[in-house]
Amino acid sequence: MEYFISVLLSGISVGGQYALIAIGYTMVYGILRLINFAHGDVFMVAGLIGIYLSASLPLPVALALVIVLTAVLAFFIERAAYKPLRSAPRMSVMISAIGVSYLLQNTATYITGAQPMTYPTIPFLSDTVVIAGTPTKWAVLLTPVLLAVLVIALTQLINRTKVGMAMRAVSKDFETAQLMGIKINNVISVTFVVGSVLAAAGSVLYFTNYQTVTPTIGALPGLKAFVAAVFGGIGSIPGAVIGALIIGVCETIIKALPAAWDVSVFSDAFTFALLIVILVFKPTGLFGEKATEKV
Repeated sequence: MEYFISVLLSGISVGGQYALIAIGYTMVYGILRLINFAHGDVFMVAGLIGIYLSASLPLPVALALVIVLTAVLAFFIERAAYKPLRSAPRMSVMISAIGVSYLLQNTATYITGAQPMTYPTIPFLSDTVVIAGTPTKWAVLLTPVLLAVLVIALTQLINRTKVGMAMRAVSKDFETAQLMGIKINNVISVTFVVGSVLAAAGSVLYFTNYQTVTPTIGALPGLKAFVAAVFGGIGSIPGAVIGALIIGVCETIIKALPAAWDVSVFSDAFTFALLIVILVFKPTGLFGEKATEKV
């Protein structure tokens, strides 16, 4: 029973970290119908920023600056790589996103010399607490709490502010919202910034558990978060969260199965097999709405 609780807590924690990344994917898709393939690399950059800033600044200041600088990075990426292609074919924007992804990876490789970097130990989050006889890091316990707080705050932003109303209008009908006087460029920039801030928060929790940061570390969590967004119904924030939690728990259970079964190597493959199944049987995901084509 203690082992099951440990596995369940770990799975919820991993799923919560995927969810914070997946929300960025689903928000950008809801506005632009774009899969932002650079999002996982923004997550990686947030980890590297935390390492470099913590070496010369007090940790609380460094973590606050991680959030701010990641938001600034997202703003500049959107304005430099996506805004000039606003009226271009969707494939052009997707290729630009892939280019940004490789640019971030190669820049990180140049700066770090491709050497693995060690994430700083964060007091309290890295401390251990015993739950039902099982030693667990505080980061594992606080991840679902922080996820709930951030999702509630995001929901309030979307439902109760002018910016949120504009985001909902743009997601429903891009052209009509523009004709109604909504500043499309500002709405899109805010969407990128909010998604990247959540990814930065996820990076702090993720690298507290997995303390090695490499230039390509964002690729796999980014892809799993994308699968979570598709599984839950891309464009749906609750769907992204639920999809990420399911993937995190299932992945952790597979890794925790007896070594004699020798199936832990398939924990990553399970995520992508799930994507294939979802696309075959329910392409819109759990909470996705079926799109209607305008004639």
